[in-house]
Amino acid sequence: MDAAAQSALARLTASAGGAAVCLGHDWLTGMRGGERVLEWHCRAFPDAPVAAIVGDSRFVSPEIAAHPLVLSPLGRVPGAFRHFRKALPLLPWAAARTPVPRDTRLLLTTSHCVAKGMRKPDGARHVCVCFSPMRYAWLFYEEYFGRNPLKAALVKPLLARLRAWDRRTAAGVDRFVAISRHVASRIRAFYGRDCAVAYPPVDLERCTPGERPGDGGFDLVVSALVPYKRVDMAVRVYTRNSWPLKIVGAGGCEESLRRMAGPTVEFLGRLPDPDVTALYRRCRLLVFPGEEDYGIVPLEAQACGRPVVAFGRGGALETVRDGVSGLFFAEQTDDALEDAVSRAAAVRWEPRAIRANAERFGPAQYLDALAREITETLK
Repeated sequence: MDAAAQSALARLTASAGGAAVCLGHDWLTGMRGGERVLEWHCRAFPDAPVAAIVGDSRFVSPEIAAHPLVLSPLGRVPGAFRHFRKALPLLPWAAARTPVPRDTRLLLTTSHCVAKGMRKPDGARHVCVCFSPMRYAWLFYEEYFGRNPLKAALVKPLLARLRAWDRRTAAGVDRFVAISRHVASRIRAFYGRDCAVAYPPVDLERCTPGERPGDGGFDLVVSALVPYKRVDMAVRVYTRNSWPLKIVGAGGCEESLRRMAGPTVEFLGRLPDPDVTALYRRCRLLVFPGEEDYGIVPLEAQACGRPVVAFGRGGALETVRDGVSGLFFAEQTDDALEDAVSRAAAVRWEPRAIRANAERFGPAQYLDALAREITETLK
């Protein structure tokens, strides 16, 4: 950790003024972008317990696992760790009954689903770093639930109840902090609340340019293999053009993606951070075809000096500089993606300029922005 990050981390710790802190999170089942943000909160508040709907310390980083883990009633049910997503109607109930310690004076949640619905003790304040209002209820309906009319009829009343709960429990949050302007606009639209923006930090020490950037002769996708990420577009485009593509990640769509993939598309599964960094450094470019709330993966690739071809909506518009650190495509279609990749391949990219863009999103800017919001909340 560099000196700027260390100083900012100390300021974040000091922002709580010595008050007892509890860190809330949706679930702890692995390490993705949200858990990387939680790691910074754990570093800032080393004595704070971590409250979650379900979780297991074996599946998170040492920084998170070192904290006491407090689970909801659902998290203590045998089998819930593996199957909790099937219990979507119960997640609001579980969040409201997650036992936040009574001496807590600052509840700091990181939420994309129901963590913001955790109840703060009397006299406590609640700051929520919001990755997005609940996507299941408000956005990407078809991507999550498909186009089956019978399923839609069954799910529609549930989603209406979830939206009502999500809007109602927003009132229990004293201050929202959005991870992008894109998410801030959703918070205004769905909750009627204004909020500051604090961009989650990219790991600038782990993600650095290689000695021979882009020498691997392949393009790269790093993503959960779930419908809304639209990895299927990349698989089709690279298969029909016989272009080499490596895919890092796992998820429910993996089997169907493998069936449609040609011999130039390689699935690598989940990989440890050093292996992913090595792929970032060697790839020709990163393909980012989904609409994301923010998206740390494009910043990791840029920190390694590699350009990004991204769908021109969502958080990527705030983190990728068109023509400098990547190119956008305007429509989520195979042809638009193919055209953008072809154009990007013809550009002579400057790794130092790409890296410089990523450096705007280092840890210090996030930690200081969050510290300001906590200080204002606890006044």
